[in-house]
Amino acid sequence: MGRILVGISSWAELVPSGFYPADVKTPEARLSYYASQFPIAEIDSSYHFFPTQRNLKLWLENTPEDFTFNVKAFSLFTQHLTPFNSLPRTIREKFGDKLPSKTNLYWQHFPVEAVEELWVIFAHTIESFHLTGKLGAVLFQFPPWFHPNPQNYDYIASCRERLSPYQVAVEFRVGSWLERHKEETLDFLRRLGIALVCVDEPQGFKSSVPAVAEVTTPIAIIRFHGRNKENWERRGIPATAKFNYLYREDELKEWVLKIREMAEKAAEVHVIFKNKHADFPIRNALQMKELLGLT
Repeated sequence: MGRILVGISSWAELVPSGFYPADVKTPEARLSYYASQFPIAEIDSSYHFFPTQRNLKLWLENTPEDFTFNVKAFSLFTQHLTPFNSLPRTIREKFGDKLPSKTNLYWQHFPVEAVEELWVIFAHTIESFHLTGKLGAVLFQFPPWFHPNPQNYDYIASCRERLSPYQVAVEFRVGSWLERHKEETLDFLRRLGIALVCVDEPQGFKSSVPAVAEVTTPIAIIRFHGRNKENWERRGIPATAKFNYLYREDELKEWVLKIREMAEKAAEVHVIFKNKHADFPIRNALQMKELLGLT
C-alpha cells in the first residue's frame, strides 16, 4: 500500500481563514505550522512567477525532511497568456525589445533562445527541490483550448524530456482527453512516465474533465477543485469565487475507496484541495484525512 498524502494548494492564502494561530505571524512560522498539520503542499505561485532564491530557501528550510512539494509549471510553459512583468528580470531586460508586446504574451511570441533560457531557469528551480528530497511532481495544467492532437502530444513529450530527471504530471482542462481519447491518453502517459492528475470538479461543461481515478506512474495525484457549477466558467470573477465550494462528507466518501485502490497501485497518492475559499480547503482536507484513517 502506497503512502497517501493529503494537503492544500497555496498555504499562504490561508491567512484570512483563521487556520494559523494568532502568534504565527511570519511566512516562516506559517509554513512550519502548516507542515506540522499536513505532509504535502502545492506551490501555486510558481505558475505566476519564478520563485526567488529567498522563497526557495524559506520553503526548503522551514519544512521537515520528509515534506513534499508539488510545483506548478510557469504559465508560459502550459501555453497560457503570460504577463510580461511575470517574466524574470533578466529575461525582460535581455529580450524585451524583441517581443511584440510588453503586456501579455504566449510562448510563440518569444525568440527560441528566450524560451531556452526560461526552461534552464525553471529546471534549476526544480533541481533545488529535488536535491533536498522534497520534490513530488512538476504539475503542468494545460488550458481548455489544448486538445488531444499530434502537435499537443508532442508538446507534452517535449516538456517531459526537458525535465527528464523529475516526475512530471499533467492536468487537462478539456474532457476529450479522457473521454473519446481516454485509452490513447493513458497509454501515452504511461509510456512516457507522466502522471495523470485526476480531478474532482463541476461536470457538464466543455472544460469539464471526468472524475477518473487512474494511476499512470508511481505518483498518483488528485486535485479537488470543488463543484461550484454556477461559477465554474464565469468570467471576470476572482478565483476564490470560482472555487467557493465546501464538500459534503458524502461527496468526499465517493473518493475514499478510489484513493485506497490507487494507493494499491502507486507508491504515493497526493490528495490536494484546491477549493480555496475561506477555510474550506482546511476543513475538507482534515475531513478527508479522518475518512482515510490518517489522523
